Amino acid sequence: MNTLLRRLVNALMARRWSQVLVVVVLIALAATGVLNRLAPETQAQAQTPASTANHDGASYTLAGRVVRVADGDTFTLLVNGKQQRIRMSSIDAPELTKDRERPGQPMAQKSRDALSGLIGGKTLTLLCFEQDRYERNICDVPLDDGMTANQKQVQAGLAWANMEKRGKFMRDPKLPDLEQQARSKRVGIWQDGKPVQPWAWRYQCWQKQQC
Repeated sequence: MNTLLRRLVNALMARRWSQVLVVVVLIALAATGVLNRLAPETQAQAQTPASTANHDGASYTLAGRVVRVADGDTFTLLVNGKQQRIRMSSIDAPELTKDRERPGQPMAQKSRDALSGLIGGKTLTLLCFEQDRYERNICDVPLDDGMTANQKQVQAGLAWANMEKRGKFMRDPKLPDLEQQARSKRVGIWQDGKPVQPWAWRYQCWQKQQC
């Protein structure tokens, strides 16, 4: 209120009558409390995407239809006519064959087929954290049963809980336990006594050519 009064005095001294009128109106609004009620709405309009973060820590959502499943942890979502590449958060699925120098891993096709069965063609709302250096959206993929497709893939033994770089990419604390359950049941990748983690495969086999 003091600021408004100072503006009114300055406008009167300078004979800026249009400013005088504006300040008088603002003072009247402030006196009646209308200005205070408008302030939260104005602040809400100025919010950044990060300020809408949900309880899972996601910073934005993407809603659309799944139009392609590339492998066990990557797919394409059609959002308002634009294709968005999605990399599922906190998991790492077996690698499919890329080319002669980058052969695939056991269970990779089964992992892809399982993910396609879970989400292929469906309209979903994803909880996303960020984009990676490949401009893929890093997201959790909630399903109708309360679980995420991320969790389902790990539970079925068709992806690892991503503990690369000491868990730097792990956002879902439930995943390590789900992986341990899959190990105990020896399902999916755990049928092999010593399955190679995808992040180790990409380094040892693809980069070092030591498959």
